[in-house]
Amino acid sequence: MQCNVASGKLTLKDQTASISPLIMPKHKSKAYVSDSDDSDISDDEKAAKKRKLEKKKKQQAKREEDEGSDMIQLSNKRFISVREFKGKCLIDIREYYDADGELKPGRKGISLSKDQWQKLKAAMEDIDEKIQAIEG
Repeated sequence: MQCNVASGKLTLKDQTASISPLIMPKHKSKAYVSDSDDSDISDDEKAAKKRKLEKKKKQQAKREEDEGSDMIQLSNKRFISVREFKGKCLIDIREYYDADGELKPGRKGISLSKDQWQKLKAAMEDIDEKIQAIEG
């Protein structure tokens, strides 16, 4: 269909084309983003968010304090720690990264069970001998 000027009717295509920029802009710009998004949030919701954030920060600080006291530094950002996870004792050898001034555990690392740790300790002499053979 086409636009009938005499009847003043627009086709469906013409109607959606004329109102679509009003509904969904093709390019979002700062002009469409309101700075007063928080005005819809009540004071109770703001207080609840603040309490939740404070609780999360306290838990993070406690966890870091617990981990930090048991960590043995191997190099600049590599540490060994002994921790409990799901009721099991783990020896964690891990690289840490700096996130806004605090060290956080990274993906590079290994968590050994107590049995694996015992096997590693038992193999230390063999490992030392192989290191000596390589280094001469």
